Amino acid sequence: MTTAMLDLILPPRCAGCDAPGSLVCPRCAAELHGTPARRMPDPAPPGLPECWSAAEYTPAVRRAVIAYKERGRTVLAPPLAGALALAVATAAGERPVLLVPVPSARPAHRRRGHDPVARLAELAAGCLRQAGWPATVARVLVQRRRVADQAGLSSLQRAANLSTAFSVTIGRNAPVPRSWGGTEAIVLVDDIVTTGATLAEAARAMREVGVTPSFAATVAATRRRVRTGGRDGG
Repeated sequence: MTTAMLDLILPPRCAGCDAPGSLVCPRCAAELHGTPARRMPDPAPPGLPECWSAAEYTPAVRRAVIAYKERGRTVLAPPLAGALALAVATAAGERPVLLVPVPSARPAHRRRGHDPVARLAELAAGCLRQAGWPATVARVLVQRRRVADQAGLSSLQRAANLSTAFSVTIGRNAPVPRSWGGTEAIVLVDDIVTTGATLAEAARAMREVGVTPSFAATVAATRRRVRTGGRDGG
């Protein structure tokens, strides 16, 4: 039985702290939604747009994101998307927004059975529209080559791993967004920012077709811990 089905029939437990009674308890929800802010990796890779996140990557936030992304708890998409929408709204001011999600790698998509970031972008846009905020999603970024697992890689290794990994595809399923060249804020969307290598590569691919992202937005941002020997915690 899948995790998603179990979530429907068993009493809910908080994804952040495992407390009974709700998918995300009030304390963990406060961590997830309470501190939208500009949070940049240090050092930031070249070409990285300004990064905004809803929360720091605390243990509770980490558990919730991993439960959604890797363990099939897709019912967590709405609260995570609400946090993402809050980060977007905080950064965008009064501008309409166009959300461009970073794509999942094909093997990860097959393993998970869904594209978690694209789903968050769609739900976040819906949250913003319900609040009267013009918001659309353009799934135009694609991964044009395979990349290695990023876990354990240094910031330099991540940048090399992702170099030229993304491209922008325009076609029947990914039309040219009306807002390109307009007044909307073009927002790159991901779940987590660590070293910033993924978002920097996504921004490069966008600029390659003449579009400069206004900023990036994520659910959470990690705290960098630089180690000796050229490796870091990102």
